[in-house]
Amino acid sequence: MNGRYDIRPFRTIEDYKECVDLQEETWGHGFSERVSPAILKVSQMLGGVAAGAYDTDGALVGFVYGMTGVRDGEVVHWSDMLAVKRGLRDTGLGRMLKAHQREVLLRRDVTKMYWTFDPLQSRNAHLNFSRLGIVVREYARDMYGQTDSPLHRGIGTDRFIALWLMDSERVRRRVEGEERGPVGGAEESAPAALEARVQGGLPEPGRLDLTLDAEQIRVAIPGDISEVMARSLHAAVVWREATREVLTHYMSRGYEVRELLRRDLWSDYLLVRDAKG
Repeated sequence: MNGRYDIRPFRTIEDYKECVDLQEETWGHGFSERVSPAILKVSQMLGGVAAGAYDTDGALVGFVYGMTGVRDGEVVHWSDMLAVKRGLRDTGLGRMLKAHQREVLLRRDVTKMYWTFDPLQSRNAHLNFSRLGIVVREYARDMYGQTDSPLHRGIGTDRFIALWLMDSERVRRRVEGEERGPVGGAEESAPAALEARVQGGLPEPGRLDLTLDAEQIRVAIPGDISEVMARSLHAAVVWREATREVLTHYMSRGYEVRELLRRDLWSDYLLVRDAKG
């Protein structure tokens, strides 16, 4: 039991079916990328994690799912899905599920985890960098192709590949709440490779600079890409194109994404050159 929630592995066919129902509730009815009960169960048998968070009434309110395998000759874990019921988002439950996943894997001597998230999703980025302590060294263009999820409509499926070094001090401090990512400060002096400006109440990409040679640089993203998409799909596509260009340019030159600096209408990624750990 973790506070108000019991986080445990799925055990019964009904558990697995409830997980599929929550997948469809999160990503849309009939979502073709959903993970079936059979795959959830088999993944567990092969060292994966498929666990749910249950409230005091025994209702499933969130889940985390991932597979364990070999990448570049090393046993690693790929976290494929995490979802939390709509009314419980931003309550810390997602972080609890990730902490559970980490604890399970460290007991199995698996220390490296990967997962993907949309670089334009500021909320996910805040959780991943500030609360969990990930770093990002890989950018995948249209990782999943065109899906039928309404969350992906029109802007493709470009993804950051998160790297979670689960036994590192950075990760331990952030997961245990000893440290949080920056909200601004010294990093503000880093030059902007992509700026943001506000037009008609919406943030849009500003000046783009591919000539920087600083140790740290900033790259702007919208504070809420879902709102941008709802008001102007064209503006969302422009954000995708601008961030794709600047991020792939600098990451191919040895920069990694280390932090998210949160603001009101937009946020900034902080990229650091030749960073370690």
